Amino acid sequence: MQNQLKMKRQNKIFLLVFLLLFGLHSAQDSLKISASEFISIVKNYHPLALRYQLQNRLAEEEIRRARGNFDPVLAGKLGEKNIDGTKYYEQKNIELGIPTWYGIDLHGSYNHLDGQKLNNSDTRGGLYQFGITVPLAKNLLYDQRRAMLDQARFGLRMTEAEQAVLTNDLLLEAENTYWEWVQNYEIYKLKTEIVEINKDRLKLTRKTFEFGEKPAIDTIEALSQLQSFELQQRDAFLSFVKSTQQLQLYLWKDNQQFYELSEMIYPSDNLAEHQAYSDFEFLINDVNSRQINSHLSVLYYGQKQNILESERRLKWQSFLPKLDFTYNFFNKENYAADFLPLFDNNFQYGLKLEIPVFQRQARANYQMAKIKLNQNQLDTNIKIRELDVKIETYKNEILNYYTQIDLSRDNLLNYRRLLSAEEMRYSNGESSLFLINSRENKVIEAQEKFISIRTKFLKSFNKLKWMKENFTL
Repeated sequence: MQNQLKMKRQNKIFLLVFLLLFGLHSAQDSLKISASEFISIVKNYHPLALRYQLQNRLAEEEIRRARGNFDPVLAGKLGEKNIDGTKYYEQKNIELGIPTWYGIDLHGSYNHLDGQKLNNSDTRGGLYQFGITVPLAKNLLYDQRRAMLDQARFGLRMTEAEQAVLTNDLLLEAENTYWEWVQNYEIYKLKTEIVEINKDRLKLTRKTFEFGEKPAIDTIEALSQLQSFELQQRDAFLSFVKSTQQLQLYLWKDNQQFYELSEMIYPSDNLAEHQAYSDFEFLINDVNSRQINSHLSVLYYGQKQNILESERRLKWQSFLPKLDFTYNFFNKENYAADFLPLFDNNFQYGLKLEIPVFQRQARANYQMAKIKLNQNQLDTNIKIRELDVKIETYKNEILNYYTQIDLSRDNLLNYRRLLSAEEMRYSNGESSLFLINSRENKVIEAQEKFISIRTKFLKSFNKLKWMKENFTL
């Protein structure tokens, strides 16, 4: 086992080194994945998404188990006692009990009894019995069986709401990880383009130096700028590889095996062409039209309130005296049935009464149930306030970052104009390579800032988008 773990660690280290050494120029020949494909994989194969689905199935089975309390019960018994050749008794018995929704129990049985030493109260031969037990106070309006079924039903809806929110949180986290990955890839591409530009600039500077048109210091300036960008390119690629490994955490196969990358993957989507730039206003209006009480997190607490209310109703039954009435009708085998009048012949009845004297346990349980209801209501109010704040925060982020995108784009264009003008002045002998490099550094900073703001906008858009998915229609 330890050797296998060691081998896996060595394979991961080898893969990382391979990507760093040979992955810089292989984007055209590698796999690509879009955001929609990535989210589909996470939704269908990620263990957490499947675990949330299994949780719903567990809640469904809880309902089945609660319904089992209303299942009819069939029982049978055979018995005989014989000592020194004397048959004390021989008994055959079959019974059927049928619990009903309103706390009433129906039961019927057939009992055949024979022997030489029977009790005086026993009936020899076959005897049919049909009976009913009715709670006249406690458990008449509500009882443990009905409470368990109600709570299982509420629990299913509660679990469905909770698992839907958790699934959407997982998909939000996965999608934002994807766009961070795209951001790192676009920064790496930017650094690569700048390296190529500076390589050409160094070649040109060396030629002009050889022709005596530029001083030797310019070649050093160009070389230093190139080396600086090469370092940044390597660092950008390392960041991209790290984000690829983070992305890999969400990639699973249909057989629940972790997806091991055998080659580098690249995004097929880019930050500039996302539909969020045209859809964000529709998204904001859509979220504004939703009622906060229809959010699944609020519905979760609503179903929890129903469970606690069911528990309160059950605890209230403890204040009532336990008064059960039981009636049984008997009919001997091979005798004509004589049902009426009920209390004239062939019957048995009983009335059982239990009254707790101080009711201390009942009062404590009932008060505890009411306190839990109040606590859940407070939790609901906190959740509603939390959702309101989150929605407003996400909307403000989207609008702010969208404005920043326009400002950043204009800023980038101005820096590019300054760089172009500086290059023109340099070609006329009015500037220096140092100033060109300074202008170029500002352009790179502005481009990175532009990419970063686009990513922040998309991440805020995703937060509000998956928030909207948590609202019911």
